[in-house]
Amino acid sequence: MTRPRMFRRLFVSICLSTAPVGMAQGPTQPGPEHAILRELEGTWDAVVKMEGHESKATATYKMDLGGLWLISNFQGNFGGAPYQGHGIDGYDQARKKYVSYWFDSMTSAAMAFDGDYDASTKTLTMSGEGPGPDGKPAKFKTITRNVDKNHHTFEMLTVGKDGKDTSMMKIEYSRRL
Repeated sequence: MTRPRMFRRLFVSICLSTAPVGMAQGPTQPGPEHAILRELEGTWDAVVKMEGHESKATATYKMDLGGLWLISNFQGNFGGAPYQGHGIDGYDQARKKYVSYWFDSMTSAAMAFDGDYDASTKTLTMSGEGPGPDGKPAKFKTITRNVDKNHHTFEMLTVGKDGKDTSMMKIEYSRRL
């Protein structure tokens, strides 16, 4: 047996032996929590407000990977410099938490968040960590409010050591029709 083939067999054996028990019952299916994310699918025009400045951006969202993950692409500029970001959002059915991962062109570190959705206010509140404005690790909170089917807002706050939140940025989204 060739070396690459041997490694492939070993890899498949390890994957199968460590697969979650639920996989024996079939692949995970999207639940009602994923429908909340699906509402964001489409192209959105965005107005970013940060530190007294305002800029325009565009975001596209698409459900992918069997309807389990919302993939986002964001393009705009901050402080006159081009900015690009990608997000992956989903619902962790085992932890019963929404999860979000963010990657962008301003840092080599990813940001990771988790949180809950309040159906009565149509608000997803998440907390996590990532690089702060000074490049050091910082705690953040994000609040996404679904205003209506064609508008939503996103706010990012820094969480201070004293527990007080400070607004860092707000983005207002309008669905491109």
